[in-house]
Amino acid sequence: MASDTKIRTYGRDAFTSTSVLREKGDTKVSLIIPAANEQNTIRAVVEQMLVHANSGLLDEIIVVNDGSSDDTAAQAAVDGVIVHSLPSQVGKGGAMAEGVKVSHGELLVFLDGDVWGSIDHYVPSLIGPLLAEADTQLVKGYYDRPLGDMPHGGGRVTSLAAQPILRLLYPELSEVRQPLAGETAIRRSALDKVGFASGYQVELALLIDIGEVFGPSAIAEVDLGIRVHRNRPLSELSPMATEVLRVALERRGLL
Repeated sequence: MASDTKIRTYGRDAFTSTSVLREKGDTKVSLIIPAANEQNTIRAVVEQMLVHANSGLLDEIIVVNDGSSDDTAAQAAVDGVIVHSLPSQVGKGGAMAEGVKVSHGELLVFLDGDVWGSIDHYVPSLIGPLLAEADTQLVKGYYDRPLGDMPHGGGRVTSLAAQPILRLLYPELSEVRQPLAGETAIRRSALDKVGFASGYQVELALLIDIGEVFGPSAIAEVDLGIRVHRNRPLSELSPMATEVLRVALERRGLL
């Protein structure tokens, strides 16, 4: 484990598509988007990513259709995108794992499929820290999350569950602003050592496991600006918070 416990932080303009493409060289990069019933947003997400496939920054774009009952698969099926459909829902962690199985990149980028607005800068921002520092293993995006008409207030599970959990049980990781961010990049070699947790546990488990195996200094975060997505009702957030708490307690041997 690295002796330096400082998590690297990069600003909004730290990386551009041009600068990251120049550093990429022959490194293969895969983008994986797990999506369950995201017919209203998935096409706009993948269409913005195609610019990076066309430039060579991304070597493949994979949408994992997690047993959707709507038109997610059809909406994602644009030229240049691989749609990998699962017959039934396996949850976010399982969908991400399926995407890794069919991908070929040395660097793996994950994006959620329910995001609105301009997000094309997400990919170079997430890849950049992995190319900038050879010992960086995991990159988490951070951002402002509007709630309704308010510029802040989204990310209620993060504020009420994930961040307090880290402060109490994993203080070395408490600097991470968005521990549950679906906007993530990781080296395949690091992922091979830690694997994926199931369902909504996946993001926090990955953060904790990388911190345990490689040390906090192997984690970086990068400013992605503003993230707009559908805000879920409390009836859906409570099970998510329970899963986040469960995985943290399990990793600490308290459950």
